[in-house]
Amino acid sequence: MYLACIYYSGRLIQAIKSYSSPSDRDGSGRLGVTGEGPSMLGKRALLIKLFVILMFLVLCCGLAEAGQEIVAVQSVRVGPYEEAIKGFKSTSHARIHRIVMSETQGADVLREIKRIKPDMVLAIGRDALSTVKKIKSVPIVYLMVLNPQTVLSGESNITGVSMNISPEKQLKAILDALPQTKRIGLVYDPNRTADFVKEAQHAAGKMGVTLLANETGSSKEVPSAILDMKGKIDAFWMVPDVTVITPDTVEFLILFSMENNLPLLTFSEKYLELGAFMSTAIDPFDMGVQAWELAKNILRGKDGKSTQQVHARRMIVSTNLVVAGKLGIHLNLARALETSPDEKIIRNTQTVN
Repeated sequence: MYLACIYYSGRLIQAIKSYSSPSDRDGSGRLGVTGEGPSMLGKRALLIKLFVILMFLVLCCGLAEAGQEIVAVQSVRVGPYEEAIKGFKSTSHARIHRIVMSETQGADVLREIKRIKPDMVLAIGRDALSTVKKIKSVPIVYLMVLNPQTVLSGESNITGVSMNISPEKQLKAILDALPQTKRIGLVYDPNRTADFVKEAQHAAGKMGVTLLANETGSSKEVPSAILDMKGKIDAFWMVPDVTVITPDTVEFLILFSMENNLPLLTFSEKYLELGAFMSTAIDPFDMGVQAWELAKNILRGKDGKSTQQVHARRMIVSTNLVVAGKLGIHLNLARALETSPDEKIIRNTQTVN
């Protein structure tokens, strides 16, 4: 039905344009009577009829969309996931059945999905994707999944919105705030974030920056990998790697940055409250909107197998002014945003894709 609505709506739009083309206008730009065409009155009546029919078809498309059913499987009920589902719902007219896995008390999620027989499954979070990827009969769209390639194994019915913001865009934001930076350090697990780091090193090279990347296979090795960089870097970049980022390693990193007067750059604003200098983070609400845009294309008949994963298109750059002051960093950004004197954190949203 979607395809029929789109086809006939397009035909009607073309018809309306043909009846109000420049050749039907007089010298003043108003519609006039020309040649052997219909009279002004008849043409106006026809345009009104065509417009009414077009509005009816648009309404039918909306009703068809509203008839679609989507099961949204959410790993846990946490703030970013809640924002993501809000973004998805804000533009979707489909009927959404929501399942929060942490609240199912051991219920069989796959069996419940099979009972509902949805047109699509939305997976929010890594655990949700790990569970629903076994489904082959309907398309699956994911979001809020860090490094989805470590969960998936080539399933053709799955696509989604990547949490990873382009390393090049993040480096640009870092250098905008710290233009004198020439050496940036990071620690990563090659089994989890090798592709991200490789892309980051390539981008850093183009920007004239040296990226010192130390490998680790265990969180216990992280402190020594960080200490190895002492005196060799101008800033430390904390990338979203679950091997590297633990409560203990985060505490160690913050102490290391303070003791060595090094800006700590991170991927989540929550670390700014602990002492990090700047974060380049995703916008969960907008990712939800992006997920619906993917879902809508698939539900409208576009081949899900040809729908590629997309990157998060918005980046929220947040800066801790207190830490900036302690590090002696002067930010023009704060003045540009007219930050109030008592504000601790400033935020700047950028469209990056």
